[in-house]
Amino acid sequence: MKNYELAIKNKQSLHRINALRIIIILILATFASHGASAQVSATIDSTSIRIGDELRYKMKVEADSTQIVVFPEGKTFTPLEVIESYKIDTAKNGNKLGLTKEYALTQFDSGHYTIPRQKVMVGDQIFFTDSLKVEVRDVLVDTTKQKMFEIKPMADVDASFFNWKKYIWWILTPLLIIGLIAFLLFRRKKRKDAKKDELPPYEKAMLALKRIDESHLLEDDSHKEYYSQLSDTARKYIDEEVYDHAMESTTDELIARLDEEIKSGALQLDKATIEELKNVLKTADMAKFAKSKPDILTARADRNVIEKVINETKSAIPEPTEEELLADEEYRKTVAQRKRTKNIILGSLGGFSIIVVTLLIFIAIKGYDLVKDTLLGHPTKELAETEWISSAYGAPPVTISTPKVLIRNVYQMSEEQKQILKGNETFVYGSLLGNFYVVVSTVQYKQQTKVELDKVVDGVVTTFESQGAKNISVKDEEYETLGGAKGVKVYGSLEVVNPVTKKKQKSNYLMLNFAENGGFQQVTLVYDIEDRYAKDVAERIINSVELREAK
Repeated sequence: MKNYELAIKNKQSLHRINALRIIIILILATFASHGASAQVSATIDSTSIRIGDELRYKMKVEADSTQIVVFPEGKTFTPLEVIESYKIDTAKNGNKLGLTKEYALTQFDSGHYTIPRQKVMVGDQIFFTDSLKVEVRDVLVDTTKQKMFEIKPMADVDASFFNWKKYIWWILTPLLIIGLIAFLLFRRKKRKDAKKDELPPYEKAMLALKRIDESHLLEDDSHKEYYSQLSDTARKYIDEEVYDHAMESTTDELIARLDEEIKSGALQLDKATIEELKNVLKTADMAKFAKSKPDILTARADRNVIEKVINETKSAIPEPTEEELLADEEYRKTVAQRKRTKNIILGSLGGFSIIVVTLLIFIAIKGYDLVKDTLLGHPTKELAETEWISSAYGAPPVTISTPKVLIRNVYQMSEEQKQILKGNETFVYGSLLGNFYVVVSTVQYKQQTKVELDKVVDGVVTTFESQGAKNISVKDEEYETLGGAKGVKVYGSLEVVNPVTKKKQKSNYLMLNFAENGGFQQVTLVYDIEDRYAKDVAERIINSVELREAK
């Protein structure tokens, strides 16, 4: 009798431990909810193709306009390969949406293949398309006529669809080079102009007369231009050395001013020289405004008069004092410094403008958030773009693809658990307070044990509350992987408070629960609701979950 009672007690203890283990080892599942009915169908444009030809696989979904539709991605079309996944074509019909999604498929080995059924999520419902058969035919090649080539070596190919950093530098580099070349040419021109300006007035005047001699204006019958340059040369020199309004003054006003300078003793010029200058300027006025055309001998003589006036004016100007020379040198330094500062500012503004324009173009194409996260970095975006790892965890094994390798969490079983459990393993990445949290747990029983997955839902709130979560919502539904493993999905939202910063974080969670291969398997994902990349990462992880027979 005592042995019988002891056996009853041991059996009751076994059931309690089983129920407790199921509640403790909860794992994440994909977010979904119960939704309205929808129609899903799939067709192919041909049932027979040649090796390497493109096969169009078209999926059509008719659903309510408020429902979210998730089409399959990745290697779900194996044994066929996906060449390209096209954008979704949307057509609205009242409150209904007609969505069409096309895939370009191919196969490089001949034979008869079956495109597996594809999973489509419409709101809270999961739909499967029919499997389709395809024949891939050999391509007949006449080797007697076909020219043969050497086999090319293997080349590394960038597997990513769009490498942002690579392309942004491909665009920025030529823009920066063009901007730098433009800046150097502009600075060179400015320096040449500045060098001309730095010549003393007398040397500039002599250089201008030399250019007039080399211009052949008189031979070309351009008297107006010839006399314009001639009078401007004399006026500019006088403007810089004697009277600073010589350029805008009339001939009579200029001559009158020079007479005043002579009378005041500031200019020691001969009256005859002033009279000769007056005659040349009058002739120039006639050539410019009355279309007068003096003969070549007179024009050349007038040129010599201008040179004589400039030379005598130079001699007639008193030498500057030491104070004037120092003031002039200081002024030139100030002007040079201003020009250097101006060039630096212009160059910096040019480079900055190129960068800003490039960023604006990328923002307009890709959006502000993507540009900001690419330049400044975003932890979840980096997870999504890194090379993912596919691995099997625990026993019975759970095959899953994740951005990072999950770390084994050492768990010591009690003596009582060792009598019931053959194995208990947990693998973790991240934490409940981070942007992303992944847990894979497996339990293997020593004896055949029936696991009631429905009871898992009852322990969700208790499990999360033990980790500090609050305001937990719970939903559940049946779930099936692409490989046919059936389980229960639990999903909802929760809130956690950072004990250091006291900041509240609202997260979504998803749990997948399976009782396969004589054990219990759970996958848990928790991610920040505000993280715009987390949901896509979570869905990619959940869609990769598969269970296989333990070896």
